[in-house]
Amino acid sequence: MTPEKAGHAGSIGNIDNTPILEIRNLVKYFTAASDFFGKPVSFIKAVDDVSFTIMRGEVFGLVGESGCGKTTVGKLISGIYGPTSGHILFEGRDMAELSASERRAACRDIQFVFQDPYGSLNPRMTVKQIISEPIIINKILPKSEVEKRVDKLLDYVGLAKYHKERYPHEFSGGQRQRIGIARALSLSPKLIVCDEPVSALDMSIQAQVLNLLSDLRDEFGLTYLFIAHGLNVIKHISDRVGVMYLGKILEIATKREIYENPLNPYTNVLMSAIPIPDPEVKRERILLVGDVPSPIDPPPGCRFASRCYACEDVCRTHTPELTKAGDEHYVACHMVHPVSPLRA
Repeated sequence: MTPEKAGHAGSIGNIDNTPILEIRNLVKYFTAASDFFGKPVSFIKAVDDVSFTIMRGEVFGLVGESGCGKTTVGKLISGIYGPTSGHILFEGRDMAELSASERRAACRDIQFVFQDPYGSLNPRMTVKQIISEPIIINKILPKSEVEKRVDKLLDYVGLAKYHKERYPHEFSGGQRQRIGIARALSLSPKLIVCDEPVSALDMSIQAQVLNLLSDLRDEFGLTYLFIAHGLNVIKHISDRVGVMYLGKILEIATKREIYENPLNPYTNVLMSAIPIPDPEVKRERILLVGDVPSPIDPPPGCRFASRCYACEDVCRTHTPELTKAGDEHYVACHMVHPVSPLRA
């Protein structure tokens, strides 16, 4: 079973109990090699049958190591990529079935905050031009009102009005990411895809940006898909968490369940990698052996089987389905362990 509304968390905070985004059996393959005639003969299976739902007002964290496909999922949702197959339903409407004008309107409601605050801003444009460009292109406001809107957006993200006349190279990494957030807010979106927005920042600046995103969520009723490498960042902002590995979702649960009762062995591995800021507390680190299998030719069965400490024969031959393992808790694993092997 691949539940369309796996583990929704309608009781958390200001989360509405209605879905804003539904991902159903999403697949994205990229051509890896072609024959003499240009016909694709092998594919990179970046996203392979992924399903989850994000509720209105929720922060859904998507976590996994580099190359697992989480950024590709974000780009599929925001329309940067088109899916190979599967469905993306935004506010109940399938994005693939929308007309060109309806799709443009839907894309205005889904904005993207990029990982790299240095490469995501045009170095030849001032901050005012960067933030106002989406407003002008989409004709959201009359030209006389655009600059006032830019000033308000800068204030929302903690920057001053005089910053609008400067260029990106005149700002720190944290300030640049604030500019990127202001640009994402310029079209008053309903859903923002945050692709590792703090991974390139210092630890102290990370906390400031995470707090800013939380404040903006409360103020504007935003919904986030928050993509990150590690569970330590996800913990501070997400309501629910999806764990992804080599194109597959391995576990979905509320934040509390993920941290107190992780069921998939890969989730336990991620948990063991979280640093503890207390030298007196020891945690057993689970070290993985071997490399991540190739996404061009992934192994049969469970994608994590070749590196899993709990692997059995069935894991190498049969792909586990994402099934319910508890209240609002879903896991794809043949060898679900009710007790975490971690020992503090």
